[in-house]
Amino acid sequence: MSHELLTRRWQSLEREAARELQGRKFHGYLRDCVLPFSGHYQRVFREHGLSADDFRSVDDLRKLPFTSKEDLLPTPENPRRAMGFALIPDPKTLSRQPAIIVRALLRGRGRVNEELDREWRPTFMTATTGRSTESVAFLYTQHDLRNLAVGGGRIAEIGGVTRDERMLNMFPFAPHLAFWCMHYAGQDRNTFALATGGGKAMGTEGNLRAIQKLKPQVLVAMPTFIYHVLQQAVDEGQRLEGIRLICLGGEKVPDGTRRKLSALCEQLGSPGVRVIATYGFTESKLAWTECPVAPGDSPTGYHLYPDMGIVEVVNPETGEPVPDGTRGEIVWTPLDQRGTVVLRYRTGDFVEQGLTWERCPCCGRRLPRLLGRISRVSDFRALRFQKIKGTVVDFNDLEHALDDVRGLGAWQIELRKAHDDPLDLDEIVLHVARMGDMPQAALERTLRELFHREFELRPNQIVFHTADEIKVLHQVGVALKEQKVVDHRPKAAAPAVQVDGMRPLVHRPARPAASVTAGETSA
Repeated sequence: MSHELLTRRWQSLEREAARELQGRKFHGYLRDCVLPFSGHYQRVFREHGLSADDFRSVDDLRKLPFTSKEDLLPTPENPRRAMGFALIPDPKTLSRQPAIIVRALLRGRGRVNEELDREWRPTFMTATTGRSTESVAFLYTQHDLRNLAVGGGRIAEIGGVTRDERMLNMFPFAPHLAFWCMHYAGQDRNTFALATGGGKAMGTEGNLRAIQKLKPQVLVAMPTFIYHVLQQAVDEGQRLEGIRLICLGGEKVPDGTRRKLSALCEQLGSPGVRVIATYGFTESKLAWTECPVAPGDSPTGYHLYPDMGIVEVVNPETGEPVPDGTRGEIVWTPLDQRGTVVLRYRTGDFVEQGLTWERCPCCGRRLPRLLGRISRVSDFRALRFQKIKGTVVDFNDLEHALDDVRGLGAWQIELRKAHDDPLDLDEIVLHVARMGDMPQAALERTLRELFHREFELRPNQIVFHTADEIKVLHQVGVALKEQKVVDHRPKAAAPAVQVDGMRPLVHRPARPAASVTAGETSA
């Protein structure tokens, strides 16, 4: 059955029918692929007395221990620890599987051996960015690359991209999921797609020249980088007509960012541009997207692919799955991967409105969707603004709030220590560039009121910059991801953040808003 037919079949299924199929597929995947060939999961199943026969439904997943990023990280005793998650088939075991025997009888042993080599031999990899921990590589076989192309093609399909359109991929060249997902999306949809490599390869000016020459209908990029590209085009009085869709990945996409990008496109001669966000992570080897709703309308959630994997939403404290529509942590289990495979992977990402199987009000698909904002627990930072009590600041909320401020263009939050003393108090410095004609004094007053009203904080300093200066702070063309939050505090000064059930513990100072003198951070 082709992927296209399979997609149509899954889109028509009710929740329980889809989950029944997922359960059966997971059982077969464990039996034929994971348990015979994964050193890590052979050990896990042996230690817990489990077998593939213990997993017949999605509900049975709760029997399986979670996998986390820490399980993949190298140790002095095992520097190649992540290789334990790679499926490394034993040719004799593989050749004894009934399905392989039938294929060999029908097609011939030589042909089937070549097919199995392409299915199982790793030929490609992506890697985590290594911001919070050491980078971890994830291996792909040709089978996985076909799946990546199908997943990327579904992003293009949901975005309404046609083969007659042109797509400009401005993600940076790197072993990074976002770039390769959209590279293969163009191939899957048979759509012309030019990859510029982002700012590191061609710079802002080179990407603008590419837009002028190619005249693409679809732009694909990281939010901060494409903002700088479009803002420079506005500053130079350019016309970029014909753009209808912007597809974003690699960073959070607040509603304010969508509005800013649409407004910039309108100034450039492309009114009504729709902005969609994608959600993915290296460990999934896939990404998902929203429907392209009209500017100003609320997104309808990330459309998942139930034939390719199971997404659970669990209570982060108990690990138990939560009811549909309930906030919780996203957990990922693939159903058809080779190369590096993680089961019940805890992402550390929290989705505000959980999972729904209701029909999408925008496109009508009955695929499961993740609803509401997705935030990372690593974006809750512990700050000390007084000698006794500390404050945990939700930088997810702070970023969304800043992007909603009228007249504020690009910005960066910097965290540092007063007097450069590791034992002194924390300081917040807000670096900003104006957008539009709002006076500087009025914008500064608005920002200080926002920090005080919503977060009980006062930035120690608000520094205004030109567009070129803020590009330097963001490391446009230098870093893989633009730096919107930079943390210049000594590592030992940033304590771990507790999460209490569904909400991080936020300790507010029991006094007027804390006075801070400079900022900083790392996204």
